Amino acid sequence: MIKHDFSHSEENYIKTIFHLSEQEQNVSTNAIADVLKTKPASVSDMLKKLSQKEVLNYVKYKGVSLTEEGRKVALWIIRKHRLWEVFLVEKLHFSWDEVHDVAEQLEHIKSTRMIERLDEFLGFPKFDPHGDPIPDADGNFQEQQTILLCEATLKKGYKVVAVKDTEKALLQYLDKIGVGIGSKVEVLDKIEYDGSLELDIDARSRKIVSKQVAENILILEN
Repeated sequence: MIKHDFSHSEENYIKTIFHLSEQEQNVSTNAIADVLKTKPASVSDMLKKLSQKEVLNYVKYKGVSLTEEGRKVALWIIRKHRLWEVFLVEKLHFSWDEVHDVAEQLEHIKSTRMIERLDEFLGFPKFDPHGDPIPDADGNFQEQQTILLCEATLKKGYKVVAVKDTEKALLQYLDKIGVGIGSKVEVLDKIEYDGSLELDIDARSRKIVSKQVAENILILEN
C-alpha cells in the first residue's frame, strides 16, 4: 500500500527527485533548488523531513536518492499527472500545451479509487499527450526504444512518439508546423552549417527545423 500522507510540497519534491535521478544517481541539493526555484537551505530542511518519512536516503553534501517506497510514491504521482493530461486533452479538448499546469494541480488528489476509475474510463492509456509513458497501478510502464530526430537517417521514414521538452513555446511551435504525436516525418536534408533539418511532414508539407527543436523530438522507425 502506497503512503498518501504527504503535503503538496512534499509530493513535488519526491517527483522532482525522481525525474532528476534519471540523469544522476545522487541528486544534489542545488539541482533540486534550481528546478523548484527555491533556496538550497529550504531544500535541505525538506530533505531531512522526507528522510524521516523513509522515502529518501539523504546524506548531507553527498546528495539524495529515493528509497523503494519513495520511488513508488513518485510513480503514483506521475501516474495521476499523466492520466489527468490524457483526460484533459481527450475529454475536455485542452491543447497539449495547456494541460501540464492543470495536471500539476490535479495530481495531488489522494483517492486511489478515483484514479483507477479514471484509468478505466480512458481505456487504460499507455502514454500521455506528450508521449510520456503512464505507469500502471503497480508502477510499471512501457518503454520505447526511441532516438532523437537529430539522429535520424536521411530519406528514412519515422513516426513522432514523444517530446523531451514540454515547454509551451515548443509545443505551440510544433502545432504551427504541423508536427504532433503520431506525425510521420522524413529528414530530407541536414544543413551542415547549423545542424538544422529539412523535414517532410506527413507527406504533405516541408519545413526547416532548428537543431534545438530536433534535439527535443523523439521518433521511432515507421
